[in-house]
Amino acid sequence: MEDEHRYVSTAQVAEVLGLGVTTVKRWVDEGILPARKTLGGHRKVRMSDVLRLMRESELPLEKLSELFPRSRKLDFSSSLVIRGQLNSALQEMDMELVRSLILGAQQRGFPIHLLADDVIGPALVEVGHQWELGRIGVMHEHRATQLILSTLYELESSLSPKHKRGWPVAVGGAPEGDPTLVPTLLARMVLIEAGWEAINLGPNTPRGAFETAMDELKPSLIWICATHLEQVPAFLSDFQLLYREAEKRGIAVAIGGRGLTQSIREKMPYTTFGDGMGHLSAFAHNLHQRPGIPRRGRPRKNG
Repeated sequence: MEDEHRYVSTAQVAEVLGLGVTTVKRWVDEGILPARKTLGGHRKVRMSDVLRLMRESELPLEKLSELFPRSRKLDFSSSLVIRGQLNSALQEMDMELVRSLILGAQQRGFPIHLLADDVIGPALVEVGHQWELGRIGVMHEHRATQLILSTLYELESSLSPKHKRGWPVAVGGAPEGDPTLVPTLLARMVLIEAGWEAINLGPNTPRGAFETAMDELKPSLIWICATHLEQVPAFLSDFQLLYREAEKRGIAVAIGGRGLTQSIREKMPYTTFGDGMGHLSAFAHNLHQRPGIPRRGRPRKNG
């Protein structure tokens, strides 16, 4: 993530955020925004730290893209445009282009839930559609998925701040028999961006693992992403028991995924259902509203 390792001046940060340079310098002096000093005594701020502050704040993002060098090759004007470029990149198996599109879009202010719902999810659905039509093979479909996953893992590592004091805990994964990786990973990233300490148990997670997590991790939220359900009756039976255990502990249960059709959901108790990551993000924000950082004020210190 070369852009995130770039350094910018406090004046550049202040101009983009519409703040005074003295405010940004004060954040640096108080340790809110890490910086290093040049030999000439000028403060330089790493882009990754600016991005992290933006994710934890209510500061404006409109001009954030001005901190990044413009690319003649890539167009980040809208999620629809990004999706078209991602479709082409996946068809060409262009790892560097896939990486640049997803990381670049997030760096320029596109929230994870929007990228999930409008860019990554539809692009993977299109890959699956091409496979169903016989236009690509299983190898190509798997390679495309791995390109997305490797980029998401890289992005995931940059999302979580070091200090999580006061963050509520969420635990989730895909149900037993569901091998899908991408939805649960995206759900974790969406929840981190919403201010949660999100623990992803991953694909093919049995009910017992969720119950152990409830006992040991004391979550306020359980999420289930179901994409493929091979044994619907067994899934419903297990889920009923899981929900009862969560209800006893006062834990909210959020469900979603293409595998949960309306007829299946009608047989399920749950706190909330979302047909996209945007719904999960909104629910998580409503369930736990973190004190906001004033738009023209001073961010609180972590820790």
